[in-house]
Amino acid sequence: MADRARCAVSSALRGADVRVLLLDADGNLFPSEEPAFVASAGVTNRFLASLGVTATYTPDYLLATTTGRNFRTTAIDLARANGVSAATLTPEHLDGWVAQEKQVVSDYLGSVLRPDPAVLDPLRRLAGHYRLAAVSSSALSRLDACFRATGLAELIPPASRFSAEDSLARPTSKPDPAVYLFAAERLGVAPESALAIEDSLPGAQSAVAAGIPTVGNLMFVAPGDRDSRRAAFTEAGVRRVIDSWGELAVALLDRPPVGRP
Repeated sequence: MADRARCAVSSALRGADVRVLLLDADGNLFPSEEPAFVASAGVTNRFLASLGVTATYTPDYLLATTTGRNFRTTAIDLARANGVSAATLTPEHLDGWVAQEKQVVSDYLGSVLRPDPAVLDPLRRLAGHYRLAAVSSSALSRLDACFRATGLAELIPPASRFSAEDSLARPTSKPDPAVYLFAAERLGVAPESALAIEDSLPGAQSAVAAGIPTVGNLMFVAPGDRDSRRAAFTEAGVRRVIDSWGELAVALLDRPPVGRP
């Protein structure tokens, strides 16, 4: 089974001079999506109520419809869907709610996430051959809380973390490719010499649009959603879909990189 996985991924990436692994965080490095939406839903509904919106949204609904996007983008989209004018959604009004959601979700994730050997062990092996960086739609404060809680902080230090919310001059969210292009530029690597690993469709679309070879990761995807996610990844143009970090480590370490930037 391991040999088949290695051959499949290596074949899909053949010819690529991969030097840097660009790792999405939420739902990819740790199972943070469900607890994050439990914490975020309350802030989301209070934000909408502050605009006169009476509709409320459950964590399950937000998980199913907004995974891969950050709170700022989700808040704007939901407000507009409920008839709130764009003029009302000023940065001054949004920024306070964004800060509140960051704090609430970061605190909650820091308390519930735990280290996972099935993630840490393969990444430690990969870190001996490739530079690891995180590329996320989430805020840097949230990433820091999650990385400390899961034991990833030393493997992916602050200088190697990039956030579509905090790192860019204009906050955005995946599937916009801006954060991937920014990360590649800051790391001094051409897009084709990086490899992105994503668990969500917007994330995969973001990396592919940036010209970065991309692998879809189903490790933390609910079993009932895996077939549809696999099909969506293929349609989005990913090079290969994997079921675990161990599978990726076996594949990539069979063909060491030419060098590191």
